Amino acid sequence: MTNFKYFDAFPAVRMRRLRAQPWIRDLVQETRVSVTDLIWPLFIIEGTGVREDIPSMPGVQRLSIDLAVDAAREARDLGIRAIALFPVTPAHKKTEDGREAGNSENLICRAVYAMKKNVPEVGIITDVALDPYTTHGHDGLLRDGVILNDETVEVLCRQALVQTQAGADVIAPSDMMDGRVGAIRAGLDRAGFSNTIILSYAAKYASAFYGPFRDAVQSKGCLTGDKKTYQMNPGNGTEALREVALDLSEGADMVMVKPGLPYLDIVRDVKQTFGVPTFAYHVSGEYAMLRAAAANGWLDYPSALMETLACFKRAGADGILTYAAIDAARLLAGK
Repeated sequence: MTNFKYFDAFPAVRMRRLRAQPWIRDLVQETRVSVTDLIWPLFIIEGTGVREDIPSMPGVQRLSIDLAVDAAREARDLGIRAIALFPVTPAHKKTEDGREAGNSENLICRAVYAMKKNVPEVGIITDVALDPYTTHGHDGLLRDGVILNDETVEVLCRQALVQTQAGADVIAPSDMMDGRVGAIRAGLDRAGFSNTIILSYAAKYASAFYGPFRDAVQSKGCLTGDKKTYQMNPGNGTEALREVALDLSEGADMVMVKPGLPYLDIVRDVKQTFGVPTFAYHVSGEYAMLRAAAANGWLDYPSALMETLACFKRAGADGILTYAAIDAARLLAGK
């Protein structure tokens, strides 16, 4: 904490002097959002020329691979350096054991290959978890209502490997199984992918803000029960630091806090404690709230969006996953 005791008081000090004109406000601004801070999540769907609106996420669409490649080109041209891909797995390919996750020809692997072939300048981040692939909608294998940790980790390692073989630059395990980062790191290293980056969803909370995402990947109707036995309790903060410490010790290169705005204190604590690249996820529910409020005339969307992103940066986030990345990039470019 800065020590302010040496400052004089009003009227010698007038704080408004540094707010009086646009040029001085810009000159003394402490936190800035850059387009290179943004990661754009895209939802990938089967087919060609397919574009589907997501009602609970206005402005966001499910895209077939060919259209997603076009979107990646636009992102690149605006200066966005990374895209995170999430598959919408067809219902007939979902199984109890989520075996499609380990299929080297699955939707996400084909999307990664197409992205790296056509837009190699953009970094591709892939999600490692089983919820898009399971009939029960959980991130892990389920037996008698219990999520099986170690058995799930074995499947996640296969999933991470096929994604890396397809060309993924960053593997992002979001499942919250114990020990999965170390197992994935070891598996990738054995396969000759020691340079593949791991971005761990290290502090992922069992949040009420994920609903629109589950709509987007069509897993909401599948989910049985809840995810509280593996995702974190929203009331816990110190536990998040333990999770981050464990994932870093297992080989994570970067860490994520999810959701974002309700957990800015966790973002700051993680960054200040560990000093590692720290990311925040501006999740679907947070994005949907902005859009809904703007649609009702209660907020100015561009202003509220940029203020939100600045809050992430001020808290210590090095990067922000946000469905509004393309909107923010256009605003920063004056478009």
